[in-house]
Amino acid sequence: MSRPTALIADDEPLLREALARQLAQAWPELEVCALARNGREAVSLFEQHRPDVCFLDVHMPGLSGIEAARQIGARAHLVFVTAYDHYAVQAFAEGVLDYLVKPVEIERLAATVARLRERPRATPPADIGELLQRLAAQLERGEATSLRWIRAQVGQAVRLIAVDDIDYLRADAKYTRVAWRGDAGQPAEAMIVTPLKELLAQLDPRQFAQVHRAVVVNLRAVSHAVRGEHGTAELYLKDRAETLPVSRRHLHLFRTM
Repeated sequence: MSRPTALIADDEPLLREALARQLAQAWPELEVCALARNGREAVSLFEQHRPDVCFLDVHMPGLSGIEAARQIGARAHLVFVTAYDHYAVQAFAEGVLDYLVKPVEIERLAATVARLRERPRATPPADIGELLQRLAAQLERGEATSLRWIRAQVGQAVRLIAVDDIDYLRADAKYTRVAWRGDAGQPAEAMIVTPLKELLAQLDPRQFAQVHRAVVVNLRAVSHAVRGEHGTAELYLKDRAETLPVSRRHLHLFRTM
């Protein structure tokens, strides 16, 4: 029998490569035959390679993972990769679709692989058009509620900080430190009382990533990462002197092949 094949679609190259490495460990006989940078490329590469399984990032520019899945339909087993686990819980629970939450944990991936192995390769999934339509609607609602501004007390003034200007957020005792680009692009900081976990749930996962239990970074602000000891790293930012810790759990975000 031929080896099972898979396509991975994610607009972040580090995440694509990390999932490919994890799959090599969890499913050695699986051949990752295509890596797509966005939804449109995923559909095109699917038509070219016809893989058995598609791992699709929910959030991708242009054509989302859900929209790409609607074009692929029942011709492959679908696994969605998301920064949150509240998308289409009902659809996932029905067992027709599977999902992974970023950062992908090897135990969860192993469970997903076990389910995929049980499904006959020659038998396509059930009709999932209605479920995908529901997922698309939930995704649209989720994007509409993404955080755009943060209010912070700076001296005697209340500043409205655009989320796009934020470099990172860091838990600090009972507060969250907000580091952003202030006037003329100069680094600025403020403390707010909103917990980091609550802020993370409202941020666009295509732009912000948790790199440590106490740190969330704007990926656009990242310069590079330097590996350290014991499976950790230090994250360097553009035009900021401080560095940020990257824990072992999140190190896969900054690995290369």
